[in-house]
Amino acid sequence: MAVPKRKTSRSRRGKRRAHKHLIAFPLSLCPKCKSPKMPHRVCPNCGYYKGKAFIEKESPDLS
Repeated sequence: MAVPKRKTSRSRRGKRRAHKHLIAFPLSLCPKCKSPKMPHRVCPNCGYYKGKAFIEKESPDLS
């Protein structure tokens, strides 16, 4: 079994992990309601995708 001869320093460990960072996922605007949504997915705000209603959203009854 391989065992390291010396302890890996924080700096060297950090350099190795330099590319393992979180990235912000891209957002696109919904053409119907202009709210941000993930591309190629149904809009969580209005329920539309490519001009078709996939999720029936109920409007709040204010009366």
